[in-house]
Amino acid sequence: MSDMEKNIEDINNTEEKEVVSRNFIQQIIDKDLAEGVYDTVHTRFPPEPNGYLHIGHAKAILVNYGLAQEFGGKFNMRFDDTNPTKEKVEFVESIMADIKWLGADWEDRLFFASDYFEQMYEAAVKLIKKGKAYVSDLTAEEIREYRGTLTEPGKEDPYAGRSIEENLALFEEMKEGKIEDGKRVLRANIDMASPNINMRDPVIYRVAHMSHHRTGDKWCIYPMYDFAHPIEDAIEGITHSCCTLEFEDHRPLYDWVVRELEYPQPPKQIEFAKMYLTNVVTGKRYIKRLVEEGIVDGWDDPRLVSIAALRRRGFTPESIKKFVELCGVSKAQSSADYAMLEYCIREDLKLKRPRMMAALDPIKLVIDNYPEGEVEYLEVPNNLENESLGSRQVPFCRELYIDRDDFMIEPPKKYFRLFPGNEVRLMSAYFVTCTSYETDVNGNVTVVHCTYDPETKQGSGFTGRKVKGTIHWVPAPFAVKAEVRLYENLIDEEKGVYNEDGSLNLNPNSLTVLKECYLEPALKDAKAFESFQFVRQGFFNVDYKDSTPEAPVFNRIVSLKSSFVLPK
Repeated sequence: MSDMEKNIEDINNTEEKEVVSRNFIQQIIDKDLAEGVYDTVHTRFPPEPNGYLHIGHAKAILVNYGLAQEFGGKFNMRFDDTNPTKEKVEFVESIMADIKWLGADWEDRLFFASDYFEQMYEAAVKLIKKGKAYVSDLTAEEIREYRGTLTEPGKEDPYAGRSIEENLALFEEMKEGKIEDGKRVLRANIDMASPNINMRDPVIYRVAHMSHHRTGDKWCIYPMYDFAHPIEDAIEGITHSCCTLEFEDHRPLYDWVVRELEYPQPPKQIEFAKMYLTNVVTGKRYIKRLVEEGIVDGWDDPRLVSIAALRRRGFTPESIKKFVELCGVSKAQSSADYAMLEYCIREDLKLKRPRMMAALDPIKLVIDNYPEGEVEYLEVPNNLENESLGSRQVPFCRELYIDRDDFMIEPPKKYFRLFPGNEVRLMSAYFVTCTSYETDVNGNVTVVHCTYDPETKQGSGFTGRKVKGTIHWVPAPFAVKAEVRLYENLIDEEKGVYNEDGSLNLNPNSLTVLKECYLEPALKDAKAFESFQFVRQGFFNVDYKDSTPEAPVFNRIVSLKSSFVLPK
């Protein structure tokens, strides 16, 4: 049984068992609290503001926030803005919106790495004074060459022997802007023969004459992430610094920094497996190119899996949380099927949202024996599986729209919808029998003619005969015309994500735009992000970006059926 299947089995058994197996991070925290290593739990989420967050970041957010909640601790939001070359205020704002939407509340604890630039500089000076850091004039290429390989130790930096006084003076020159970019760095003095390359005198400060989005031109030296991050954690009183597995080899350096800087209660770094989704694009470089080439209409295009894109498409925070819960927390790398994410949104919406009628590929249905000009209002339940959602009144009249799929001239066997001579029920209305149809010059059906039986009104108690088919409808004079967008995976799943040359295998059918759809009148006042089930079509929501009251746009969140089955 895989880790993911075990997580799902544990969750499925929660109603039967009070105790569910705890993941390894919870066990570590349990032990730390029991042994008095820490007397509280304080976590954080520390993104770099150089792009939009994606579904993998949602796991990191929810894991860190969830641990703080579970143990009655605190959760910090902190931007690791130590690299001004790639960071933008736009990304800061989008990340904050994503985290708030997911429900992670940092209260008044919003921080930036740049808040601590002065303390980081002082920390670097402290290391120099302890003989634990030195200024090097090697170029970036020479530093790589001296570092060695996985099988060969590194070579001593020729500048490692500089005196403390000389290093302090040279570092001050770097700070004062007297040194060009790339001409000088500050390195930690650790061990060039270490089997862990990250410990071979890593660079901890570099020169970069660039304006920072928060500090402007105050600084022209910036700390490296591996140096800055443990200092930020220690200053904020973080106890458990949970991050993904690629930082596992960096943990000795993290521990070295907090130890050499003599923080009284050093934080503990814990690594867990990233969340991977099959056949999706998460790489910022690829998404940036898709945006720039106009293949998608932004970082929040509903075909992407950025958190902003999932929100725009109509996913809910609850569905994302359920998905993260099913994937679980472990050290083992694994991939989740996108179909499981779709399962989670279906499960979340199916009892919450009203089921509305919509003709996405409409043809007109005329009830020839229904009185012209007459309108009656029929009571339609909002959700047959959840009576608490109540009902609504839908106008019924002589001319309706139905979906083209609900009529065939020459149907196959077991086709129970409309065809010449067949009788069906119009949902929550009457029985109708097809008497004839009209076509255009190309033979496409444009109008279906029927007669109705007034004795068969839904709820009248009629028991004279039964029909096998029920179809939905929209009253033509009251219909809301809308654009509907149907989404498939951006990637051609049969070919995989990447071609041999590194380009993406794009699915040419990832977006289908239906310009002339007709929806029942109750959807006229639907607001941005509101979601509904369209009968037999799927779940849809109002697009916040392009929809207007005069020209509404609906995104299909997910179809109604899937091959995915939750393991039992």
